Amino acid sequence: MKVKEGDKAPDFTLKDHEGKDVKLSEFRGKKVVVYFYPKDFTSGCTKEACDFRDRSGEFKDTVILGVSADPTEMHDDFRHKYNLPFRLLSDPDHSVMDKYGAWGEKNNYGKKYMGIIRSTVLIGKDGKVVKVWPKVRVDGHVDEVLEAAKAA
Repeated sequence: MKVKEGDKAPDFTLKDHEGKDVKLSEFRGKKVVVYFYPKDFTSGCTKEACDFRDRSGEFKDTVILGVSADPTEMHDDFRHKYNLPFRLLSDPDHSVMDKYGAWGEKNNYGKKYMGIIRSTVLIGKDGKVVKVWPKVRVDGHVDEVLEAAKAA
């Protein structure tokens, strides 16, 4: 990951599932979980989103934001189909993912290509990075994020 624990989280503005601008700095004074994922409606991404949905009520004073390169309309469909209570943001040019280290070289069966690296960042109320999870495995991940958010 490009951002490290203790760094000031790079501010960004992205469109949400309704096409509205969402600026990270709007959430100063709250903890923010930004999770980067490859694609709406795929099995791993759906499981991760539903895990965050199922535990969302336990994230006190914490905003959850999902970010992928998918268009806002697709995010809206994904959010409605799975009843997701948090905003999904579109980063089609990967600029925010690049700042956070969630865009980079991947390797699949020996083939190298650029893609979205499933990762999560917890940002504290002061706007600094509390915890970074690079190369996330979906199973059990939300439990780890919740534990860190409660401790922050």
